[in-house]
Amino acid sequence: MAVRLLKVSSLATAVLASSGFYLSSKQLDINDLSVIRFGRAALTTAVISYDYLTAFRHVAHGSEEYWALKSKVHQRSAERLLDLCCANRGTFIKVGQHLGALDYLLPEEYTSTLKVLHSRAPQSSMEEIQQVIREDLGKELSELFVLFEEKPHGAASLAQVHKAVLHDGKTVAVKVQHPKVQRQSSKDIMVMEVLVKAVHWLFPDFAFMWLVEESKKNMPLELDFLNEGHNAEKVANMLSHFPFLKVPMIHWDLSTKRILTMDFVEGGQVNDREYMKKHDINVNEISENLGKMYSEMIFVHGFVHCDPHPGNVLVRKCPRSQKTEILLLDHGLYQALQPDFRMNYCRLWMSLINGDLSGVERYSRRLGAGDLYPLFACMLTARSWNSVNAGISSVPVTHAEDVEIRTNAAQYLPQISDLLNRVPRQMLLLLKTTDLLRGIETTLQTRASSSSFINMSRCCVRAVARHKRIKARSRRRRLQITLAESLSLWKLSVYELLLWVRGLVITRWLAALLTFLH
Repeated sequence: MAVRLLKVSSLATAVLASSGFYLSSKQLDINDLSVIRFGRAALTTAVISYDYLTAFRHVAHGSEEYWALKSKVHQRSAERLLDLCCANRGTFIKVGQHLGALDYLLPEEYTSTLKVLHSRAPQSSMEEIQQVIREDLGKELSELFVLFEEKPHGAASLAQVHKAVLHDGKTVAVKVQHPKVQRQSSKDIMVMEVLVKAVHWLFPDFAFMWLVEESKKNMPLELDFLNEGHNAEKVANMLSHFPFLKVPMIHWDLSTKRILTMDFVEGGQVNDREYMKKHDINVNEISENLGKMYSEMIFVHGFVHCDPHPGNVLVRKCPRSQKTEILLLDHGLYQALQPDFRMNYCRLWMSLINGDLSGVERYSRRLGAGDLYPLFACMLTARSWNSVNAGISSVPVTHAEDVEIRTNAAQYLPQISDLLNRVPRQMLLLLKTTDLLRGIETTLQTRASSSSFINMSRCCVRAVARHKRIKARSRRRRLQITLAESLSLWKLSVYELLLWVRGLVITRWLAALLTFLH
Protein backbone atom coordinates (compact mmCIF):
# COMPACT_ATOMS: atom_id res chain seq x y z
CA MET A 1 0.00 0.00 0.00
CA ALA A 2 2.89 2.35 0.78
CA VAL A 3 4.32 1.60 -2.69
CA ARG A 4 0.96 2.53 -4.21
CA LEU A 5 1.05 5.86 -2.39
CA LEU A 6 4.59 6.56 -3.57
CA LYS A 7 3.46 6.09 -7.18
CA VAL A 8 0.56 8.50 -6.66
CA SER A 9 2.91 11.02 -5.03
CA SER A 10 5.43 10.76 -7.90
CA LEU A 11 2.71 11.22 -10.51
CA ALA A 12 1.31 14.31 -8.72
CA THR A 13 4.82 15.79 -8.48
CA ALA A 14 5.40 15.21 -12.18
CA VAL A 15 2.09 16.87 -13.08
CA LEU A 16 2.95 19.91 -10.94
CA ALA A 17 6.46 20.24 -12.34
CA SER A 18 5.53 19.91 -16.02
CA SER A 19 2.51 22.22 -15.66
CA GLY A 20 4.58 24.81 -13.84
CA PHE A 21 7.25 24.75 -16.56
CA TYR A 22 4.63 25.17 -19.31
CA LEU A 23 2.86 28.06 -17.57
CA SER A 24 5.97 30.03 -16.66
CA SER A 25 6.18 31.28 -20.22
CA LYS A 26 2.43 32.04 -20.43
CA GLN A 27 2.43 34.40 -17.39
CA LEU A 28 -0.75 32.89 -15.99
CA ASP A 29 -1.69 32.45 -12.35
CA ILE A 30 -1.18 28.72 -11.91
CA ASN A 31 -3.56 28.71 -8.92
CA ASP A 32 -6.45 29.25 -11.34
CA LEU A 33 -5.83 25.99 -13.20
CA SER A 34 -7.75 22.89 -12.12
CA VAL A 35 -4.84 20.58 -12.89
CA ILE A 36 -2.56 22.52 -10.51
CA ARG A 37 -5.20 22.70 -7.77
CA PHE A 38 -5.92 18.99 -8.12
CA GLY A 39 -2.21 18.08 -8.27
CA ARG A 40 -1.47 20.08 -5.13
CA ALA A 41 -4.42 18.52 -3.28
CA ALA A 42 -3.53 15.00 -4.44
CA LEU A 43 0.11 15.41 -3.43
CA THR A 44 -0.82 16.72 0.03
CA THR A 45 -3.30 13.86 0.51
CA ALA A 46 -0.71 11.30 -0.56
CA VAL A 47 1.95 12.69 1.81
CA ILE A 48 -0.46 12.79 4.77
CA SER A 49 -1.73 9.26 4.04
CA TYR A 50 1.81 7.90 3.71
CA ASP A 51 2.71 9.48 7.05
CA TYR A 52 -0.21 7.80 8.82
CA LEU A 53 0.53 4.45 7.11
CA THR A 54 4.23 4.30 8.03
CA ALA A 55 4.66 6.32 11.26
CA PHE A 56 3.39 3.65 13.68
CA ARG A 57 5.12 0.54 12.30
CA HIS A 58 7.56 0.11 15.18
CA VAL A 59 5.37 1.41 18.03
CA ALA A 60 3.07 -0.69 20.23
CA HIS A 61 -0.57 0.31 19.72
CA GLY A 62 -2.04 2.06 22.76
CA SER A 63 1.29 2.75 24.48
CA GLU A 64 2.30 6.21 25.71
CA GLU A 65 4.82 6.41 22.87
CA TYR A 66 2.03 5.58 20.38
CA TRP A 67 -0.24 8.41 21.57
CA ALA A 68 2.64 10.90 21.70
CA LEU A 69 3.65 9.96 18.14
CA LYS A 70 0.03 10.10 16.96
CA SER A 71 -0.25 13.66 18.28
CA LYS A 72 2.88 14.62 16.29
CA VAL A 73 1.49 13.03 13.12
CA HIS A 74 -1.82 14.84 13.65
CA GLN A 75 0.06 18.13 14.06
CA ARG A 76 2.22 17.88 10.95
CA SER A 77 -0.73 16.60 8.91
CA ALA A 78 -2.83 19.54 10.08
CA GLU A 79 -0.04 21.94 9.06
CA ARG A 80 0.13 20.35 5.60
CA LEU A 81 -3.63 20.68 5.29
CA LEU A 82 -3.39 24.33 6.35
CA ASP A 83 -0.75 25.00 3.67
CA LEU A 84 -3.01 23.35 1.06
CA CYS A 85 -6.00 25.48 2.06
CA CYS A 86 -3.93 28.69 1.92
CA ALA A 87 -2.48 27.76 -1.48
CA ASN A 88 -5.75 26.70 -3.16
CA ARG A 89 -7.84 29.34 -1.35
CA GLY A 90 -11.59 29.76 -1.97
CA THR A 91 -13.55 26.58 -1.27
CA PHE A 92 -10.56 24.92 0.39
CA ILE A 93 -10.34 27.72 2.97
CA LYS A 94 -14.10 27.51 3.56
CA VAL A 95 -13.95 23.76 4.23
CA GLY A 96 -10.83 24.23 6.38
CA GLN A 97 -12.67 26.82 8.47
CA HIS A 98 -15.53 24.36 8.90
CA LEU A 99 -13.10 21.70 10.19
CA GLY A 100 -11.43 24.22 12.49
CA ALA A 101 -14.79 24.90 14.16
CA LEU A 102 -15.34 21.26 15.20
CA ASP A 103 -13.50 21.65 18.51
CA TYR A 104 -15.00 18.65 20.29
CA LEU A 105 -15.35 16.37 17.26
CA LEU A 106 -11.83 16.37 15.76
CA PRO A 107 -8.35 16.05 17.32
CA GLU A 108 -7.22 19.33 18.87
CA GLU A 109 -4.12 19.43 16.64
CA TYR A 110 -6.39 19.88 13.60
CA THR A 111 -8.87 22.36 15.08
CA SER A 112 -6.27 24.63 16.69
CA THR A 113 -4.13 24.67 13.51
CA LEU A 114 -7.01 25.31 11.08
CA LYS A 115 -8.57 28.08 13.21
CA VAL A 116 -6.04 30.56 11.80
CA LEU A 117 -7.78 30.30 8.40
CA HIS A 118 -10.28 32.93 9.57
CA SER A 119 -7.43 35.46 9.51
CA ARG A 120 -5.71 34.15 6.36
CA ALA A 121 -8.43 34.74 3.80
CA PRO A 122 -7.26 35.90 0.34
CA GLN A 123 -7.84 39.42 -1.00
CA SER A 124 -8.87 40.37 -4.52
CA SER A 125 -7.23 43.36 -6.17
CA MET A 126 -9.08 46.64 -6.61
CA GLU A 127 -9.15 46.05 -10.36
CA GLU A 128 -10.90 42.70 -9.83
CA ILE A 129 -13.45 44.29 -7.46
CA GLN A 130 -14.20 47.07 -9.93
CA GLN A 131 -14.66 44.50 -12.69
CA VAL A 132 -17.23 42.50 -10.65
CA ILE A 133 -19.17 45.71 -9.83
CA ARG A 134 -19.02 46.84 -13.47
CA GLU A 135 -20.28 43.46 -14.72
CA ASP A 136 -23.08 43.06 -12.16
CA LEU A 137 -24.30 46.63 -11.59
CA GLY A 138 -23.42 48.05 -15.02
CA LYS A 139 -21.82 51.22 -13.64
CA GLU A 140 -18.47 52.55 -12.50
CA LEU A 141 -17.69 52.97 -8.79
CA SER A 142 -17.86 56.79 -9.04
CA GLU A 143 -21.41 56.59 -10.39
CA LEU A 144 -22.59 54.48 -7.45
CA PHE A 145 -20.57 55.80 -4.50
CA VAL A 146 -19.16 59.11 -3.29
CA LEU A 147 -16.43 57.20 -1.48
CA PHE A 148 -15.27 53.58 -1.80
CA GLU A 149 -12.38 52.52 0.45
CA GLU A 150 -9.82 50.51 -1.49
CA LYS A 151 -8.55 48.63 1.56
CA PRO A 152 -11.06 45.90 2.51
CA HIS A 153 -12.74 46.31 5.87
CA GLY A 154 -12.67 42.52 6.09
CA ALA A 155 -11.79 39.57 3.85
CA ALA A 156 -13.21 36.04 3.92
CA SER A 157 -12.78 32.86 1.91
CA LEU A 158 -15.52 33.71 -0.61
CA ALA A 159 -15.70 37.52 -0.56
CA GLN A 160 -14.37 40.75 0.90
CA VAL A 161 -16.14 43.77 2.36
CA HIS A 162 -15.45 47.43 1.52
CA LYS A 163 -16.74 50.47 3.35
CA ALA A 164 -18.45 52.99 1.04
CA VAL A 165 -20.62 56.11 1.09
CA LEU A 166 -23.68 56.51 -1.13
CA HIS A 167 -24.60 59.76 -2.89
CA ASP A 168 -27.27 60.41 -0.23
CA GLY A 169 -24.58 60.31 2.50
CA LYS A 170 -25.47 56.84 3.82
CA THR A 171 -22.48 54.71 4.89
CA VAL A 172 -22.72 51.14 3.63
CA ALA A 173 -20.76 47.91 3.57
CA VAL A 174 -20.31 46.39 0.10
CA LYS A 175 -19.61 42.66 0.08
CA VAL A 176 -18.04 41.60 -3.24
CA GLN A 177 -17.41 37.98 -4.19
CA HIS A 178 -13.90 36.97 -5.25
CA PRO A 179 -14.21 36.73 -9.06
CA LYS A 180 -12.74 33.23 -9.45
CA VAL A 181 -14.56 31.47 -6.61
CA GLN A 182 -17.80 30.78 -8.50
CA ARG A 183 -15.97 29.08 -11.36
CA GLN A 184 -13.63 27.05 -9.16
CA SER A 185 -15.99 25.90 -6.37
CA SER A 186 -17.74 23.01 -8.15
CA LYS A 187 -14.42 21.63 -9.45
CA ASP A 188 -12.81 21.99 -6.02
CA ILE A 189 -15.62 20.04 -4.37
CA MET A 190 -15.28 17.33 -7.03
CA VAL A 191 -11.56 17.12 -6.21
CA MET A 192 -12.33 16.82 -2.49
CA GLU A 193 -14.87 14.08 -3.17
CA VAL A 194 -12.37 12.02 -5.19
CA LEU A 195 -9.63 12.42 -2.57
CA VAL A 196 -11.89 11.69 0.43
CA LYS A 197 -13.06 8.49 -1.31
CA ALA A 198 -9.44 7.53 -2.01
CA VAL A 199 -8.45 8.07 1.63
CA HIS A 200 -11.52 6.09 2.79
CA TRP A 201 -10.31 3.22 0.56
CA LEU A 202 -6.90 3.32 2.26
CA PHE A 203 -8.29 3.91 5.76
CA PRO A 204 -11.81 2.42 6.12
CA ASP A 205 -12.22 4.20 9.50
CA PHE A 206 -11.86 7.56 7.75
CA ALA A 207 -15.49 8.24 6.78
CA PHE A 208 -15.70 11.95 6.02
CA MET A 209 -18.07 11.90 3.06
CA TRP A 210 -20.53 13.89 5.19
CA LEU A 211 -18.18 16.88 4.89
CA VAL A 212 -18.12 16.67 1.08
CA GLU A 213 -21.90 16.22 0.89
CA GLU A 214 -22.47 19.27 3.11
CA SER A 215 -20.06 21.39 1.05
CA LYS A 216 -21.73 20.27 -2.19
CA LYS A 217 -25.15 21.28 -0.83
CA ASN A 218 -24.21 24.52 0.93
CA MET A 219 -21.59 26.11 -1.33
CA PRO A 220 -24.05 27.19 -4.10
CA LEU A 221 -26.26 28.81 -1.43
CA GLU A 222 -23.33 30.67 0.14
CA LEU A 223 -22.24 31.94 -3.28
CA ASP A 224 -25.69 33.44 -3.93
CA PHE A 225 -25.66 36.79 -2.13
CA LEU A 226 -29.33 37.43 -2.95
CA ASN A 227 -30.12 34.32 -0.90
CA GLU A 228 -27.97 35.76 1.91
CA GLY A 229 -29.92 39.04 1.78
CA HIS A 230 -33.26 37.19 2.03
CA ASN A 231 -31.96 35.17 4.99
CA ALA A 232 -30.91 38.40 6.75
CA GLU A 233 -34.37 39.92 6.31
CA LYS A 234 -36.10 36.71 7.41
CA VAL A 235 -34.12 36.37 10.64
CA ALA A 236 -34.50 40.10 11.41
CA ASN A 237 -38.29 39.77 11.15
CA MET A 238 -38.35 36.43 12.97
CA LEU A 239 -36.42 37.76 15.99
CA SER A 240 -37.74 41.34 15.91
CA HIS A 241 -39.04 40.91 19.49
CA PHE A 242 -35.41 40.95 20.70
CA PRO A 243 -34.52 44.68 20.90
CA PHE A 244 -30.84 43.85 21.48
CA LEU A 245 -30.45 42.12 18.09
CA LYS A 246 -29.48 44.20 15.06
CA VAL A 247 -29.22 42.86 11.50
CA PRO A 248 -27.89 45.31 8.85
CA MET A 249 -30.54 46.46 6.36
CA ILE A 250 -30.03 45.29 2.76
CA HIS A 251 -29.88 47.77 -0.14
CA TRP A 252 -31.49 45.68 -2.86
CA ASP A 253 -30.89 48.19 -5.67
CA LEU A 254 -27.13 47.66 -5.18
CA SER A 255 -27.21 43.90 -4.67
CA THR A 256 -26.78 40.95 -7.05
CA LYS A 257 -25.75 37.30 -6.76
CA ARG A 258 -22.11 38.44 -6.36
CA ILE A 259 -22.60 41.78 -4.59
CA LEU A 260 -24.43 42.49 -1.33
CA THR A 261 -24.77 46.07 -0.11
CA MET A 262 -25.99 46.67 3.44
CA ASP A 263 -25.90 49.27 6.20
CA PHE A 264 -22.42 49.64 7.68
CA VAL A 265 -22.18 48.60 11.36
CA GLU A 266 -19.23 48.49 13.73
CA GLY A 267 -18.52 46.75 17.01
CA GLY A 268 -16.12 44.47 18.84
CA GLN A 269 -15.98 40.73 18.27
CA VAL A 270 -18.15 38.77 20.68
CA ASN A 271 -15.11 37.01 22.19
CA ASP A 272 -13.13 40.22 22.78
CA ARG A 273 -13.28 40.64 26.57
CA GLU A 274 -10.95 43.65 26.49
CA TYR A 275 -13.30 45.50 24.11
CA MET A 276 -16.25 44.72 26.39
CA LYS A 277 -14.39 45.88 29.46
CA LYS A 278 -13.33 49.12 27.74
CA HIS A 279 -16.90 49.88 26.59
CA ASP A 280 -18.58 48.74 29.84
CA ILE A 281 -20.42 45.84 28.21
CA ASN A 282 -21.72 43.13 30.54
CA VAL A 283 -20.23 39.78 29.47
CA ASN A 284 -22.99 37.74 31.16
CA GLU A 285 -25.69 39.79 29.44
CA ILE A 286 -24.10 39.19 26.04
CA SER A 287 -23.80 35.46 26.67
CA GLU A 288 -27.39 35.22 27.89
CA ASN A 289 -28.77 37.18 24.92
CA LEU A 290 -26.74 35.08 22.47
CA GLY A 291 -28.23 31.97 24.06
CA LYS A 292 -31.76 33.41 23.79
CA MET A 293 -31.28 34.16 20.07
CA TYR A 294 -29.98 30.74 19.18
CA SER A 295 -32.43 28.81 21.36
CA GLU A 296 -35.25 30.67 19.61
CA MET A 297 -33.76 29.98 16.17
CA ILE A 298 -33.14 26.28 16.81
CA PHE A 299 -36.02 25.11 18.97
CA VAL A 300 -38.90 27.47 18.16
CA HIS A 301 -38.44 28.44 14.50
CA GLY A 302 -36.07 25.80 13.10
CA PHE A 303 -34.23 28.39 11.00
CA VAL A 304 -30.63 28.60 12.20
CA HIS A 305 -27.71 30.93 11.42
CA CYS A 306 -24.92 28.34 11.13
CA ASP A 307 -21.74 30.44 11.06
CA PRO A 308 -21.54 32.25 14.41
CA HIS A 309 -17.76 32.57 14.53
CA PRO A 310 -16.62 35.72 16.41
CA GLY A 311 -16.10 37.75 13.22
CA ASN A 312 -19.80 37.36 12.37
CA VAL A 313 -21.13 38.26 15.84
CA LEU A 314 -20.26 41.78 17.00
CA VAL A 315 -21.23 43.64 20.18
CA ARG A 316 -21.53 47.35 20.90
CA LYS A 317 -23.20 49.98 23.06
CA CYS A 318 -25.96 51.72 21.11
CA PRO A 319 -24.80 55.36 20.58
CA ARG A 320 -28.27 56.71 21.41
CA SER A 321 -29.74 54.47 24.13
CA GLN A 322 -26.42 53.16 25.53
CA LYS A 323 -27.99 49.71 25.66
CA THR A 324 -25.94 46.65 24.71
CA GLU A 325 -26.56 45.28 21.21
CA ILE A 326 -25.56 42.17 19.27
CA LEU A 327 -24.88 42.62 15.54
CA LEU A 328 -25.41 39.45 13.52
CA LEU A 329 -23.55 39.35 10.19
CA ASP A 330 -22.94 36.94 7.27
CA HIS A 331 -26.27 35.24 6.62
CA GLY A 332 -25.17 32.98 3.77
CA LEU A 333 -25.32 29.69 5.69
CA TYR A 334 -28.63 28.74 7.33
CA GLN A 335 -30.13 25.38 8.22
CA ALA A 336 -33.90 24.86 8.00
CA LEU A 337 -34.90 22.08 10.41
CA GLN A 338 -37.74 19.68 9.60
CA PRO A 339 -40.54 19.73 12.25
CA ASP A 340 -40.11 16.09 13.37
CA PHE A 341 -36.33 16.50 13.60
CA ARG A 342 -36.74 19.73 15.59
CA MET A 343 -39.16 18.09 18.06
CA ASN A 344 -36.84 15.14 18.67
CA TYR A 345 -33.94 17.56 19.10
CA CYS A 346 -35.98 19.65 21.59
CA ARG A 347 -36.92 16.61 23.64
CA LEU A 348 -33.35 15.31 23.56
CA TRP A 349 -32.03 18.59 25.02
CA MET A 350 -34.74 18.59 27.71
CA SER A 351 -33.65 15.05 28.64
CA LEU A 352 -29.97 16.10 28.70
CA ILE A 353 -30.70 19.11 30.92
CA ASN A 354 -32.79 17.06 33.36
CA GLY A 355 -30.60 13.93 33.42
CA ASP A 356 -33.35 11.75 31.94
CA LEU A 357 -31.24 8.89 30.54
CA SER A 358 -34.16 6.94 29.05
CA GLY A 359 -35.14 10.13 27.17
CA VAL A 360 -31.53 10.68 26.07
CA GLU A 361 -31.43 7.17 24.61
CA ARG A 362 -34.91 7.35 23.03
CA TYR A 363 -34.45 10.67 21.25
CA SER A 364 -30.81 10.00 20.29
CA ARG A 365 -31.95 6.81 18.57
CA ARG A 366 -34.72 8.72 16.80
CA LEU A 367 -32.05 11.10 15.51
CA GLY A 368 -30.07 8.22 14.02
CA ALA A 369 -27.39 7.65 16.69
CA GLY A 370 -28.35 3.99 17.30
CA ASP A 371 -26.16 2.18 19.84
CA LEU A 372 -23.72 5.10 19.76
CA TYR A 373 -26.19 7.28 21.68
CA PRO A 374 -23.80 7.78 24.68
CA LEU A 375 -21.12 9.12 22.32
CA PHE A 376 -23.74 11.25 20.56
CA ALA A 377 -24.85 12.80 23.87
CA CYS A 378 -21.24 13.59 24.77
CA MET A 379 -20.56 15.11 21.33
CA LEU A 380 -23.70 17.25 21.47
CA THR A 381 -23.01 18.65 24.95
CA ALA A 382 -19.18 18.43 25.02
CA ARG A 383 -19.62 16.87 28.45
CA SER A 384 -18.49 13.54 29.91
CA TRP A 385 -20.91 10.62 30.23
CA ASN A 386 -20.83 11.08 34.03
CA SER A 387 -22.09 14.66 33.62
CA VAL A 388 -24.79 13.49 31.18
CA ASN A 389 -25.89 10.89 33.75
CA ALA A 390 -26.21 13.54 36.44
CA GLY A 391 -27.92 16.12 34.20
CA ILE A 392 -25.70 18.70 32.53
CA SER A 393 -27.49 21.63 34.21
CA SER A 394 -26.51 20.39 37.68
CA VAL A 395 -22.80 19.67 37.12
CA PRO A 396 -20.34 22.53 36.46
CA VAL A 397 -17.78 22.21 33.67
CA THR A 398 -14.24 21.53 34.89
CA HIS A 399 -10.92 21.83 33.11
CA ALA A 400 -10.28 18.12 33.66
CA GLU A 401 -13.57 17.26 31.96
CA ASP A 402 -12.72 19.53 29.03
CA VAL A 403 -9.35 17.81 28.58
CA GLU A 404 -11.07 14.40 28.78
CA ILE A 405 -13.52 15.34 26.01
CA ARG A 406 -10.76 16.65 23.71
CA THR A 407 -8.67 13.51 24.33
CA ASN A 408 -11.64 11.29 23.55
CA ALA A 409 -12.20 13.17 20.28
CA ALA A 410 -8.82 11.84 19.11
CA GLN A 411 -9.29 8.32 20.49
CA TYR A 412 -12.83 7.80 19.18
CA LEU A 413 -12.36 9.41 15.75
CA PRO A 414 -13.55 6.30 13.81
CA GLN A 415 -16.73 6.08 15.92
CA ILE A 416 -17.30 9.83 15.57
CA SER A 417 -16.90 9.55 11.77
CA ASP A 418 -19.35 6.65 11.73
CA LEU A 419 -21.86 8.63 13.82
CA LEU A 420 -21.60 11.73 11.61
CA ASN A 421 -22.42 9.58 8.59
CA ARG A 422 -25.44 8.09 10.39
CA VAL A 423 -27.25 11.16 11.69
CA PRO A 424 -29.54 13.32 9.50
CA ARG A 425 -27.68 15.92 7.42
CA GLN A 426 -29.46 18.66 9.38
CA MET A 427 -27.50 17.62 12.47
CA LEU A 428 -24.08 18.35 10.96
CA LEU A 429 -24.42 22.13 10.76
CA LEU A 430 -26.09 22.16 14.19
CA LEU A 431 -23.05 20.42 15.68
CA LYS A 432 -20.77 22.98 14.07
CA THR A 433 -22.99 25.83 15.31
CA THR A 434 -23.12 24.57 18.91
CA ASP A 435 -19.33 24.09 18.88
CA LEU A 436 -18.81 27.69 17.72
CA LEU A 437 -21.20 29.01 20.37
CA ARG A 438 -19.52 26.86 23.02
CA GLY A 439 -16.16 28.33 22.02
CA ILE A 440 -17.54 31.86 22.52
CA GLU A 441 -18.96 30.93 25.94
CA THR A 442 -15.64 29.35 26.95
CA THR A 443 -13.76 32.56 26.04
CA LEU A 444 -16.31 34.68 27.92
CA GLN A 445 -16.14 32.22 30.87
CA THR A 446 -19.93 31.84 30.90
CA ARG A 447 -20.18 28.22 29.76
CA ALA A 448 -22.94 26.02 31.24
CA SER A 449 -24.48 28.93 33.17
CA SER A 450 -27.88 28.34 34.77
CA SER A 451 -29.46 31.17 32.75
CA SER A 452 -28.51 29.50 29.44
CA PHE A 453 -30.20 26.25 30.49
CA ILE A 454 -33.31 28.13 31.68
CA ASN A 455 -33.61 30.01 28.37
CA MET A 456 -33.06 26.80 26.43
CA SER A 457 -35.72 25.02 28.52
CA ARG A 458 -38.21 27.86 27.93
CA CYS A 459 -37.77 27.60 24.17
CA CYS A 460 -38.08 23.80 24.26
CA VAL A 461 -41.31 24.02 26.31
CA ARG A 462 -42.79 26.58 23.90
CA ALA A 463 -41.75 24.61 20.82
CA VAL A 464 -43.16 21.29 22.08
CA ALA A 465 -46.43 22.97 23.19
CA ARG A 466 -46.84 24.67 19.80
CA HIS A 467 -46.25 21.34 18.03
CA LYS A 468 -48.83 19.59 20.22
CA ARG A 469 -51.40 22.34 19.63
CA ILE A 470 -51.05 21.92 15.85
CA LYS A 471 -51.67 18.17 16.23
CA ALA A 472 -54.56 18.57 18.71
CA ARG A 473 -58.04 17.91 17.29
CA SER A 474 -60.23 19.52 19.95
CA ARG A 475 -60.38 22.96 21.53
CA ARG A 476 -60.36 21.34 24.96
CA ARG A 477 -57.09 19.53 24.21
CA ARG A 478 -55.49 22.75 22.93
CA LEU A 479 -56.53 24.51 26.14
CA GLN A 480 -54.97 21.73 28.25
CA ILE A 481 -51.72 22.04 26.31
CA THR A 482 -51.67 25.83 26.75
CA LEU A 483 -52.29 25.55 30.52
CA ALA A 484 -49.55 22.91 30.87
CA GLU A 485 -47.19 25.16 28.89
CA SER A 486 -48.00 28.17 31.11
CA LEU A 487 -47.41 26.10 34.25
CA SER A 488 -44.02 24.85 33.01
CA LEU A 489 -42.92 28.37 32.03
CA TRP A 490 -44.12 29.68 35.43
CA LYS A 491 -42.05 27.01 37.23
CA LEU A 492 -38.98 28.03 35.22
CA SER A 493 -39.55 31.70 36.15
CA VAL A 494 -39.88 30.82 39.85
CA TYR A 495 -36.69 28.73 39.66
CA GLU A 496 -34.89 31.62 37.95
CA LEU A 497 -36.11 34.02 40.66
CA LEU A 498 -34.88 31.68 43.41
CA LEU A 499 -31.45 31.48 41.77
CA TRP A 500 -31.31 35.27 41.53
CA VAL A 501 -32.27 35.69 45.21
CA ARG A 502 -29.76 33.07 46.29
CA GLY A 503 -27.06 34.78 44.23
CA LEU A 504 -27.99 38.14 45.76
CA VAL A 505 -27.79 36.77 49.33
CA ILE A 506 -24.43 35.10 48.68
CA THR A 507 -23.09 38.31 47.10
CA ARG A 508 -24.13 40.39 50.13
CA TRP A 509 -22.69 37.80 52.52
CA LEU A 510 -19.35 37.83 50.68
CA ALA A 511 -19.30 41.64 50.62
CA ALA A 512 -19.94 41.74 54.38
CA LEU A 513 -17.22 39.15 55.01
CA LEU A 514 -14.68 41.10 52.92
CA THR A 515 -15.55 44.32 54.75
CA PHE A 516 -15.12 42.56 58.10
CA LEU A 517 -11.75 41.08 57.08
CA HIS A 518 -10.58 44.45 55.77
